[in-house]
Amino acid sequence: MKPSAPAAPLSERMRPKRLTDYVGQSHLIGPKGVLSQWIESGHLPSLILWGPPGVGKTTLAQLLADALGRQLYTLSAVHSGVKDLRDTLAQAQRSDLFREGVPLLFIDEIHRFSKSQQDALLEGVEAGTVRLIGATTENPGFEVIPALLSRCQVLVLKPHTLEELRTIGHHALETDPWVNTLEVTEAHWPVLARLADGDARRLLNLLEVLAAQTPKGSPLDLGEERLEQLRKANPMLFERGGDQHYDLASALIKSVRGSDPQAALYYLARLIHGGEDPVFIARRLLILSAEDIGLADPNALMLATSCFEAVERIGMPEARIPLAECCIYLASAPKSNSAYKAIDAALAEVEQSGRLEVPLGLRNPANRVLRDLGHGKNYRYPHDAPGHFVRERYLPEAVSGARFYTPAENEREQRMAERLRLWWGEEG
Repeated sequence: MKPSAPAAPLSERMRPKRLTDYVGQSHLIGPKGVLSQWIESGHLPSLILWGPPGVGKTTLAQLLADALGRQLYTLSAVHSGVKDLRDTLAQAQRSDLFREGVPLLFIDEIHRFSKSQQDALLEGVEAGTVRLIGATTENPGFEVIPALLSRCQVLVLKPHTLEELRTIGHHALETDPWVNTLEVTEAHWPVLARLADGDARRLLNLLEVLAAQTPKGSPLDLGEERLEQLRKANPMLFERGGDQHYDLASALIKSVRGSDPQAALYYLARLIHGGEDPVFIARRLLILSAEDIGLADPNALMLATSCFEAVERIGMPEARIPLAECCIYLASAPKSNSAYKAIDAALAEVEQSGRLEVPLGLRNPANRVLRDLGHGKNYRYPHDAPGHFVRERYLPEAVSGARFYTPAENEREQRMAERLRLWWGEEG
């Protein structure tokens, strides 16, 4: 008879108690790992542990404190404010008087701390009141203030491999009475590992769900129909998250920019399969159409705009089709970032030269006073001239002759370049 279901989830029950039981991150805690060296020396700097969910960030912080014999204080950035942080730092400062070694302060999801909270934390780190161990799934270069980041070592934790997930899963099946009735064969592990997607917590939660739903002695069913039932009944098991969201989006954009429609479709599929918001994908493609294709094929911007509108209107799963069409078109289109470079060059000039006066002839003669001051005087209307063009000075005198736009080496822009040379000569 199966015992009563325990209150704590399997992932919590299986949390390692000793560093030697910790699975994964051998590049950090292996024989030559930097954490192993710091533990041996007894000196631990402030750390930011950056990695996807379920790779052992919280567990590692607890085991480091045990290995070094340090007091560990824990805060969650989701539930803690500045007052909680200051109270904890004060408590750590008092305990430091009675215990050898600087206490450790573990902050889960540190990327959720506001700037003011991070500033308060910085005070404690600078004063040496605590050694910080921050855990984050987001890129700390974007989410942690520079002053705090500069005082921490950033350690990257990797997703668990198939072998590591199998080891973790086997240990649970062998030692936990709630799941040890589950008969998992070697053929099941690749499927379970794929579902876990490098996340040990997700794997253990999945094993617990399967154990609850599989009668003792019955074979484990992981067919497609069964997996679909699991997805619908337990969507949280299959959520994607963490910094991979940004990595996949970056790979999609770089594949399109690099004119590889096959890779673009692959990363698009990864994002869609991972549950990414299709509007987010369409927005990124819309930006790319102007930034990386631009004047080489202005139709790209129109297509990307239409794709964005279509995705907003129809939603998933049908939105995958216009997204695929847009990806293929943009990846296959000629590329130019000349407009992107041109506006940045113009902005840099404005930043440097300031508010230069607009030539009088270009100013708006809205009333008699302005006309008497010379606004619009001697302005020549191009449409009244042959070829709808007159050679005129439009830039302020101080930046006359400046060149911000340089046509790129593509067929469309070279035709534009020839037209500009015809009008303006070599200066065009």
